Amino acid sequence: MYAGKRVILASQSPRRRQLLEQAGIPFEVMVSDAEETFPPEMTLAEVPIHIARLKANAVSASFGEEDVVIAADTIVLLDKKIIGKPVDRTDAIKILSSLSGRIHEVITGVVIRFNGSEDAFSQTTEVHFKPLSREQIEYYVDHYQPFDKAGAYAIQEWIGAVGIDRINGCFYNVMGLPISQVAERLSRL
Repeated sequence: MYAGKRVILASQSPRRRQLLEQAGIPFEVMVSDAEETFPPEMTLAEVPIHIARLKANAVSASFGEEDVVIAADTIVLLDKKIIGKPVDRTDAIKILSSLSGRIHEVITGVVIRFNGSEDAFSQTTEVHFKPLSREQIEYYVDHYQPFDKAGAYAIQEWIGAVGIDRINGCFYNVMGLPISQVAERLSRL
């Protein structure tokens, strides 16, 4: 399916690696050192594509045009604000408390580079959290330490099983990569 194409994932995310492996896509990893910033006037929906493009730019310079570079960025939006990665335990508890009993959006932007062209797209998933007790939130933070995750959680972990009652959209998008869309677009290269 991807014969003859060298695929490079510009991400250190173990979840993105897992999803590419699950889809049977052979790939290599090269972590981007791109600064994950965006202009203040940019709309929030454009942010993940912009950051994914910065990652793709940083990694593409090390490879040829015949190589496929995949870069992605995921943001969590609540009340029209980006909820980033928690800085510590207290921040993780605060973030999860703000998501408790509420609906938020997860947007993943993806940039695929091949043969001098770019395919950039994003996918949005709506996530519905049940009300969580302080005890549940502290249990999750203390046992799973979600400090490297936007929104302070991973849907595939304990909190997703007990705290999320439904989603509208792609489950894998919330994990960090809308893999069916990525696989479909790669099959067209």
